[in-house]
Amino acid sequence: MPSWSDIAVQISASIDTPFVVEKISSISGGCINQTYCIEGGNYRFFVKLNNVTSMSMFEAEATGLQEIKNSHTLRVPTPVCWGRNETNAWLVLEYLDIESTSKCGSTALGTGLAAMHRMSFEKFGWMQNNTIGSTPQINEFSFDWIQFWRKHRLGYQLQLAQTNGYTRELQKQGEHLMAELDAFFPGTPPIASLLHGDLWNGNYSFDPMGHPILFDPAVYYGDRETDLAMTELFGGFPETFYAAYREAYPLDSGYKTRKTLYNLYHILNHLNLFGRSYLYQAEQMISKLLAEIH
Repeated sequence: MPSWSDIAVQISASIDTPFVVEKISSISGGCINQTYCIEGGNYRFFVKLNNVTSMSMFEAEATGLQEIKNSHTLRVPTPVCWGRNETNAWLVLEYLDIESTSKCGSTALGTGLAAMHRMSFEKFGWMQNNTIGSTPQINEFSFDWIQFWRKHRLGYQLQLAQTNGYTRELQKQGEHLMAELDAFFPGTPPIASLLHGDLWNGNYSFDPMGHPILFDPAVYYGDRETDLAMTELFGGFPETFYAAYREAYPLDSGYKTRKTLYNLYHILNHLNLFGRSYLYQAEQMISKLLAEIH
């Protein structure tokens, strides 16, 4: 069991008020971390727990949440503190009451994401590496988006796949695709936009007032189309979300092709995390992309 007293001491220092854990409630839903609601006095906090080696993952998540919070566009749970002892690492966040649906929230989510994507930086990447699921995500800064995507996204995942035994056709076609990446960017180079980085439909919700909330980010600065592409990957978002986004920040026609390129990263990651059932999908996506340029 974790040392809740160690966590309480750190919370007390962070909020500058004595805090004692009086109630602990386990929360289901996460597949990587143990999650809890802890209460004491008039305070409630959301806590993620894992082994001590997860400290850097929690630190990166907290920094990413703060980056989105600082954009003043979409709400995220405020990081309170993170730390570790001999047995556990933890991340403590503001506890938010959430609801899965909202009558007007999807429109606000689309508009808010467009505003977030208008927050830009001079380089692609981020100040620290983080994780996509439990896989390391390399965010080394680059002025060249295509090179960044080739090396730190597709190339990195293909190397992992080779280590995991996925060789032959996947590697051959993957190398071919990476050599042809320039063909997918015939126009103005993308802007380095602030990205959530892991924006599937399990990583947003709404507060009781219907305002959207983002959580579990894998933040970096990159082509905004990568966030939009992932929203279409696992079930999709409501059409009102897409309509609001396009109205606020229209998309280039090339997005229809590039979304497959961007979602290939996530399918390769699922192949590396969850196994062979994603191999055919990855190979088909690469074939589809290569057919677009030949």
